[in-house]
Amino acid sequence: MNEVFRRRRNAEAEETAPGVEEAPVPVRESGPWDADEAHPDIERVDLGGMKLPIGPGFEVQLNVAGDQIVGAVVLVDESALQVHAFAAPKKTGIWDEVRAELARELTAAGGSCEQSEGPFGPELAARINQDGTVQPVRFIGVDGPRWFLRGVITGRAVVDAEAAKVLEEVLRDIVVVRGDQPMAPKEPIELRLPAEARQAVEQQAGQEEGPDLNPFQRGPEITETR
Repeated sequence: MNEVFRRRRNAEAEETAPGVEEAPVPVRESGPWDADEAHPDIERVDLGGMKLPIGPGFEVQLNVAGDQIVGAVVLVDESALQVHAFAAPKKTGIWDEVRAELARELTAAGGSCEQSEGPFGPELAARINQDGTVQPVRFIGVDGPRWFLRGVITGRAVVDAEAAKVLEEVLRDIVVVRGDQPMAPKEPIELRLPAEARQAVEQQAGQEEGPDLNPFQRGPEITETR
């Protein structure tokens, strides 16, 4: 499935006009967190635009589009959580719009989906045809301060509530580092490699196929086992 949002032609980077005060960032009681918010101090992999929590037995793979790292996949047991962070307008969220776009695209591709209420609010429960096999998928979206985080859960966690809790906690503990640079809405927030994973990416960079990435296809990894 294509992981790159189609941007509107008239999408422009949003910047605060000189002399205009920004609205205060609302206080939230749980994550995903903005880098400027107070958040729990736990072990996370620093990917630049995103700080990703890690735990025993986790594997982290990176999604690459061209020469840009645009997302990450957390693998644990027989489940996967794919996460991408995007820029968003200051005053409005984009999950309602993105959710409608996803529903149209999934239906047009021969899949099916329905909206349900999850721990992060509205989400999509979908069934997609991948290589001739129908797979259930959960699409989760969270609107943050000037960013949008999308999570895609596949594997056992889609049908196993206990397995789902593990990945939901990962999503809840992510910290998004939006930065101050001007960005168009839906533009991916670029990630970077931690130093310890740079060598692995150099060895495997030639094997990446671009934005159409399978969460279960092995790629550059940061693996923690205990």
